[in-house]
Amino acid sequence: MAVRILSRLVLPEIKGAAFVSSAAAPATLSDFDVQHKTPVIRKQKLIPKAQYGGRHAVTMLPGGGIGPECMGYVRDIFKYIGAPVDFEVVDIDPNVDNDDDVQYAITTIKRNGVGLKGNIETKSEAAYVTSRNVALRNELDMYAYVLNCKSFPGVSTRHKDIDITIIRQNTEGEYAMLEHESVRGVIESMKVVTASNSERVARFAFEFAKKNGKKKVTTVHKANIMKISDGLFLETSRRLAKEYPEIEHNDMIIDNCCMQLVAKPHQFDVMLMTNLYGSIVSNVVCGLLGGAGLLSGRNYGDHYAVFEPGTRNTGTAIAGKNVANPIAMINASIDMLEHLGHHYHAELLRRAVHRTVNEDRVLTPDCGGSASSTDVVNSIIENAYLFVNDMETE
Repeated sequence: MAVRILSRLVLPEIKGAAFVSSAAAPATLSDFDVQHKTPVIRKQKLIPKAQYGGRHAVTMLPGGGIGPECMGYVRDIFKYIGAPVDFEVVDIDPNVDNDDDVQYAITTIKRNGVGLKGNIETKSEAAYVTSRNVALRNELDMYAYVLNCKSFPGVSTRHKDIDITIIRQNTEGEYAMLEHESVRGVIESMKVVTASNSERVARFAFEFAKKNGKKKVTTVHKANIMKISDGLFLETSRRLAKEYPEIEHNDMIIDNCCMQLVAKPHQFDVMLMTNLYGSIVSNVVCGLLGGAGLLSGRNYGDHYAVFEPGTRNTGTAIAGKNVANPIAMINASIDMLEHLGHHYHAELLRRAVHRTVNEDRVLTPDCGGSASSTDVVNSIIENAYLFVNDMETE
């Protein structure tokens, strides 16, 4: 099951020196290998994964707005720390009225198994041109989206010590993109909820909670109004909850959920929800923790994984001004390294980000600081250098 990709989230202690790929060290399979050695559920035309001499090839989709500059920062940091990753950069033109670029991007992710992406704009209003972001998730069957929402002590916020995981159904619901005009002036939009995908993502959520010591799963819904669609999702969650008696399960209507998040966020542990509710709740929680520039999101399927900033905002208004917060994209790259099994480099970079944000408090204006994007990146690189020296003396 795809849930097995999250089976090992506790990293081994980092000891020893220098930049050595972790690929040769662990005896167990990396999350990347688990995905490619245990295909289940949905048939895919699999392409042999690209991996050369212990290095991983990763598809990089810069997207629009601040995406390209943030991707540049990631590449600079990876080069400095010697991360064993080679990026295959694919640019998608937001203005074209066809899906050729998207199909090529999908092919490269199938070949590489992993992607790192910014938010990809879809400017065409033609009905036959689908949202690029939705198309990637649907075509690659990445049905589960995971957003770890943990407070940054160095960022001033109203609520402290928040630790919530949002798990979102990623391929259907209102994002099915099935709309039509039944009669002139009357538009009908179909919300698709299936039993199979509801069960997949619900089991994913309970397995995640079980393996990460979480105590409660809250299913977010609107079953009081959408009794059949959300009713199916809710009933599926309640049924699967019986298989996990050690985990508390409750449910909450989406409107009340948003109010409770703002007023009393600490009552939540793992939150399970459909696609649109997940988009809304993710942005609410990111706002509580300091904004769109901090948290990273993970798209998982049985075969492929794509990592990205958590709120999927393009940031067009601040592009090219050297004020964009690069932390979300850098955190996404840490998640990617972890998934590939490069735990040394992932932990090194995680420690450097922690010191930069929480101890040195080198923050961009969106988090109350005055640092530029490059100031933050340079601080992370400097801290990574210090951590390497510390490890060499242990």
